[in-house]
Amino acid sequence: MIKILKRRFGISAPRLSVRPHVPWYVRWAITLPFLFLSGYLIWWSYDAGLELAGFHRGKAQQKITALQEKVGLLEAENANQAGQLAVNERQLQMQQAAAAEVQEQLKALQNENGLLKEDLSFFQNLPLTEGSDAALSIHSLKVDAGSLPGEFRCRMLLVQGVQRRGKEFEGALQIVVNAEQGGQKVVLQFPQQGVSDAEAQRLNFRYYQRVERTFQVPQDVHVESVEVRVFEKGLQAPKVKQTILLS
Repeated sequence: MIKILKRRFGISAPRLSVRPHVPWYVRWAITLPFLFLSGYLIWWSYDAGLELAGFHRGKAQQKITALQEKVGLLEAENANQAGQLAVNERQLQMQQAAAAEVQEQLKALQNENGLLKEDLSFFQNLPLTEGSDAALSIHSLKVDAGSLPGEFRCRMLLVQGVQRRGKEFEGALQIVVNAEQGGQKVVLQFPQQGVSDAEAQRLNFRYYQRVERTFQVPQDVHVESVEVRVFEKGLQAPKVKQTILLS
């Protein structure tokens, strides 16, 4: 016990130092300026080193700003040109659509002109046409292939004879197709019985009527001939009929 007291309070005891108590905010107030100063010195040294190496921060920033402005102008110009391109494309599409419509109208007019020329030629030679005195006659009968597979277009001119000229004719048109399918002879009739398109085959005219009808057969059917029959209203037997060979 005595030895312990001597070591603590005797000559060999550790030195006791007395220091004044400094609050933490005082210590921070003293330390922070040194930290800021050290950071500034480090940043200044780094910037000075870059300038010594030939890199000037101010000029570089000016170039970056100029490039950003140029990029902005180019983007705005690009957006403007894209908008103008879209407008030009729409105008081109409209022009192409208008040109296609004009071509279709021109084609239709040319077809109509051809039909009128045929009608004119027919009526100019009507007194010399065989059967012109008949009650009803079929002229210029043509059957051509349509645009779809198995589709055919039938065209003709129906004319009333002199004895019935001026009287209204009412009736219906029937198309009979003689064909071959799978090595066997088949007969197809248009319109078919009970089909709603029978109304489309009705005829009603006083002097003459140009008739154009389309019909479609299965693709494996080979059409040999087409017979056109015209029925007058109230009669079972055809008033007139005509056949055209296709093969």
